[in-house]
Amino acid sequence: MSTHTAEIDVRFRDIDAMGHVNNAVYATYVEQARTLYFRDVLDADISRVSTVLASLSLDFRRSVELTDGTVTVTSDVAEIGRSSVTMTHEVRADGDVAAEAEATLVSLDPDTETPTPIPKDYRSAMETYHGL
Repeated sequence: MSTHTAEIDVRFRDIDAMGHVNNAVYATYVEQARTLYFRDVLDADISRVSTVLASLSLDFRRSVELTDGTVTVTSDVAEIGRSSVTMTHEVRADGDVAAEAEATLVSLDPDTETPTPIPKDYRSAMETYHGL
């Protein structure tokens, strides 16, 4: 069973007036990791895949500061449905868990924008990569 890992730079613009990464930026880190997951695991450009983020939840564990330099975001598949996939993510800074996230994506028919089955090649790639 594999977990996808992405290293993401902490940028100066990510920092808020309190001196740490703003809570909204964690969603961007997870999105960046998901984009790399699509590239690396599904061999797909996420901007060309007809999918929508249906839900996102974040639980914060510790702050991230500019001096941390990078965060490591892991991505795993918790559940694959007919037209949706639920992914779990862990954001780590300096080896410590900074946040945990769960995101559900829904595959859409590009013409009708209604849910459609996950393409077989994507489903197969996820199942193979994660040993499902």
